[in-house]
Order: sequence, then C-alpha cells, then structure tokens
Amino acid sequence: MNNCFGCNTCKSADKPLEEFIAKLPMETSHHRVASQSTKCNFGLQGVCCRLCSNGPCRITPDAPRGICGANADTIVTRNFLRAVASGSGCYIHIVENTALNLKNTAKTKGKIKGLRALERLCNIFGITSGDAYEKAEKVADAVISDLYKPEYVKMELVEKLAYKPRFEKWKELGILPGGAKSEVFKGVVKCSTNLNSDPVDMLVDCLRLGISTGIYGLTLTNLLNDVLLGEPELRTAPVGLRVIDPEYINIMITGHQHSMFVDLQERLIQPESVEKAKAAGAKGFRLVGCTCVEQDLQLRGSHYTEVFKGHAGNNYTSEAILATGAIDAVLSEFNCTLPGIEPICEELKIKQICLDSVAKKSNAELMEFDFAKREQQSNEIINKIVEAYSARRGKVNIDLSQANGEWKPLIDMLVGAYNTIRKDVPLNLMPEHGNDNTLTGVSEVSLKEFLGGRWKPLIDLILAGEIKGLAGVVGCSNLTAGGHDVLSVELTKELIAKDILVLTAGCSSGGIENCGLMTPDAAKLAGPKLRAVCEKLGIPPVLNFGPCLAIGRLEIVATEIAEELGVDLPQLPLVLSAAQWLEEQALADGAFGLALGLPLHLGLPPFITGSKVAVKILTEDMKQLTGGQVIINPDAKETADILEKIIMEKRSALNI
Repeated sequence: MNNCFGCNTCKSADKPLEEFIAKLPMETSHHRVASQSTKCNFGLQGVCCRLCSNGPCRITPDAPRGICGANADTIVTRNFLRAVASGSGCYIHIVENTALNLKNTAKTKGKIKGLRALERLCNIFGITSGDAYEKAEKVADAVISDLYKPEYVKMELVEKLAYKPRFEKWKELGILPGGAKSEVFKGVVKCSTNLNSDPVDMLVDCLRLGISTGIYGLTLTNLLNDVLLGEPELRTAPVGLRVIDPEYINIMITGHQHSMFVDLQERLIQPESVEKAKAAGAKGFRLVGCTCVEQDLQLRGSHYTEVFKGHAGNNYTSEAILATGAIDAVLSEFNCTLPGIEPICEELKIKQICLDSVAKKSNAELMEFDFAKREQQSNEIINKIVEAYSARRGKVNIDLSQANGEWKPLIDMLVGAYNTIRKDVPLNLMPEHGNDNTLTGVSEVSLKEFLGGRWKPLIDLILAGEIKGLAGVVGCSNLTAGGHDVLSVELTKELIAKDILVLTAGCSSGGIENCGLMTPDAAKLAGPKLRAVCEKLGIPPVLNFGPCLAIGRLEIVATEIAEELGVDLPQLPLVLSAAQWLEEQALADGAFGLALGLPLHLGLPPFITGSKVAVKILTEDMKQLTGGQVIINPDAKETADILEKIIMEKRSALNI
C-alpha cells in the first residue's frame, strides 16, 4: 500500500477531508469509486434475476420474460421486497438485542440511567405495577413478545405507539403487521423462485415491513436505549478528526447496537483500567465517534464525558479516521463497518474485535457479546486493546541495570529500542478538521423541553411563516450521489436557504455536522426568516437527532405536532429526503416513510426502474393509498425547489 492513489479519489462535501484522503499512501473506498464507475444497466433497473439455475435471466425489449416466464414487474418487485425484508431484519435484530439487554439488566438489577424514559414506556404500554426493575423487565417482555408473534397474529404495540389516524389508515389498507420476525421470514419466502408474481401484492408487503421496521426497529430501539443509557441532553460538542487525541488509547466503535457497550463504557474510566493505559504510556482511554452507534453515543454524550469526546465521522469517513494512525482498536457489532477497513487495520496494526457474529470481519477476532459474561469480556477487551497499543504506540522501557555496566549489552538494548521505535505506526492527524461547537443531544424530549415543554412555539413559527416547514434529511452516506456527502450537504444548504428547518438522523448527519451546518454560526446560511429564528434561539438551522435509528424520533416529533394541530401526518408541511441512501436498511426506512404518508426524496433510484408498475405505484399511486410518494432527483437545487413546492401546497391546504 505504498502507491499514490490521490488522482482517483471521489469528491467530498468535506473538502479538507477530501484533500486528506487524496494524500493517503493507502487505498480507501474513495479511491475505488473510479474503478467501479461502470455499472450493470440490468442491475440498476432491477431486471436481473438469479434465483434459479436457469438464470441469471435479464429482461430486455427482445426478451421480455425470463425462462420461467417472470416479467420485469415480477422480477423487479421480487428483488425490491427481498431487499426491504433484509433491511427490516437488520433493524429487528437490533431492537431484539436491545430488549434482551434491558431485560437482563433488570433481572440482574443493573444500572438504569433513564428512569423517566422507563415511566414513559410504562405509560404507553399500560404497565402500572412493580418497582423500576420489574417495570423494565415487563417493558422488555412486551417488546420481545410482539417480535416473536407469528405473522398471522397482529403485533399489539403498534396501536399503542402509532398515531391514531395512521393506525386507522393502516387497518383500512390491511397492512397492519404480524410478528416482526415472522414478517421478515414471510417476505423472504414470498420472493423466492416461482412463488409470488403479483407486483402490487409484494409492494403492499413492503409497506407492512416498513411499519414493523419503523415502530420497533427505529422508535422502540431509541426508547429502550433511553432507559438503559440515559436520555439525550442538549449540548455542544466537538466533531471531526480533531476529536482524536494521540495521548490516549483510542477505540473506534462501528455499528448500531449501543446497549452492548454499557459495561465497557463504565469500565474504561475505572481507576484500574486507567492505570493499565498509563502503564502502557497513555493518559487513559477514549471512544472515538464513528458511524451510527457513535452518533447515538454523541447524542447521550453528557452521560459519558470522561470517555467520549466527540464524533469523528460517518461510514465513509471511517477509513480516514483509521489512517490517522491514532486509532488502536476497532470494536464492531453491526453494519456500516466497511470491509475496506480490514487492510488498513492490518497495515497499521489496529486490533479488530467483533461483538456480534453478523458483523464478523475476515481478519478480526470474534468475541460474541454475552450479557452474563459482560464484565469478564470488558476486561478481556481492555487487556487486548492495551496490548495492541503497546505493540504499535506504547512507550519503550530500557532497564540499564541489565547491562551490568558492559558496553555490548547496553548497545544491544539501545539498538533494540531504536528498532522498536522505528516500527511505531506514524501519526497523520488532522487537528483542525471539523469544529468544536456542533449542537447535539437533540431528541423529541430535549427539543420540546427547550421550547418550554410544548410544541406550540415551533407550531406558531410555522403558522406565521417564519419557518416554512420541516425537512428530514436522513439515512446513509454514499459515494455516488455526487460524491461523499455532496448531495446531502448541498440539499441541506438549499433547504435552509428557503427558510425550511432541517432535522437529520443517520450517517448523513456525520457529513453535515463536519461541514459546520450544525453550529449556531450556520444560521448565516439560512434564509432571512429562519436565520432570525436561529439567532434569537441560539440554535443552528439543522438539528441533529443522531443515528439512523433516530428516524423514529422524527416520527414522534411529527405525530405530536400533527396531534396538536388536529391533522393527519400527510397534511403536515413536512418532507423527507434520504438523498444518499445506501443500504437495504434505508429501503426499509423508506417503506416506513411511505406508510406514514410522507413525500420521500431519493438522490438515486432504488433498483426498480425496469418495472413500470413499481415506478407508477411508488411515485404516483402511493399518494392515493397512504399519502406518500417517492421523488427521484440527483440535483440539490431542483430537489429543494420540488420539496419547497410540496411544503407550500400543504401550507395552502391548511390555510396557513
């Protein structure tokens, strides 16, 4: 990895980061974009089928059916349902583990940091008896019980958590989900070989999966984490590669399952752990924010100030973070952990440990998280990371007494120490990258409390036209929609310039915050009315709700505002954009947005354009079914104009 790769890096909205990556003596995903620029047109349209040995079959005007007789509509929607089911399964895996960790914490009478959050869930679920531990176990059991229901038994918590007008619409459309895990199973079965060939039926299943994904995988995961880890609190924090302090042992966490790190976070700041770090030559330990799990840690960072200092970047910043040389270990437990980090970790001697077998990396050690052994595992992880630090960056101890006053042993010792130092991993830091005052800790609770305990101040600003409407810019970061975070950042700038308040959640937040749009200073980039609001309140025009899971928090904000206005969600001056969606999870998120009845912009189309039926249903007919619609546009300014027009139409319909 000593070649020069700088000529072929993709663009980034974060120009300092782009320059940093271009100068790296190693390959990253940013370099591989050019070599993968030729795309398969059949794959882009979704008209390639490889489900049986007759294939792969590809649909063309001259070959409108596969060998089995499946046409483009069947193949496309079958592929799409399979992707949505897979994405939903990822989120259900997360909420299942989170509920199990809460249950086990309650059974062992562990620390519960969010007692108010627990009472909130108890009120929703109708749980009235027992102490905090008994209530926490009952909450966890209620979630687990619903997840494990068969597909033909409707989940009970949907009605308790969903906005009533939406629930009634879902009931009317026949899309209320059964047990979430069973819905995933059914989706995978339905899109197998020579089974379903009805594109409409399969797209309806996508909506059903979207509901269970949103209510459970998104909303409930957040609320359960609030109980275990403490609720988000508004504060400012540093972001970008500046948060990496080389005087500490730095641990980068990737994934989505924050509850797996409860014990480790506490143990890293214990005196005995700090002493281990000091003995190796460091001041202590630091968790360096990367991907969604660390967006969640940043959200709750007020509870972990001793070990967490800030969020460095998103999924496609992770390679650059490692390339600084100051990261000593990567702990992974879910996706957004790029395979591309593996050769970098190997070259820079960075220890990799996976805590969930679904995220096992090829050259990493697997240490499957076991709640019952969490204390022992935390100690083992700490010891392994200290050992790795010592091997790559630790201090060199020379005991001169062992030379016994003789020159040759002394020279040998000094040569050995010199060779060890020469093998130390070189540091390549970016101490000026990012900023020190990004607003974080935003949640449906902390934001409402900031507004005085009611949504009325925000609603009044919308009614008065000081804020035209709300836009959720959510989801992933990718490298092909204009480049790394380019479309997300440019669209956000265009929206705030139109006096539209932007709420973010997901890896997109990492790029937007590193580009400075979540600092109070960013108010100057907003339109005159929004700027005046932001300057008066001392807030940025972009509010960061944290990880992609926090899309569930945005749904709570929307439903509470709709309830106060006495309208259904599709009537709100609210739009969504997953401008740089990446993974199948994003498609499940999108299905939830459509079920909620919200306009959803995508910078790149999902792989459905080969089906006229799928395109028509998602972009046109959906408006009559749920109120939602898909909008595809790769241009930031054009998209902002379209979304502004939708917001103004909704304002007009509400007579505001």
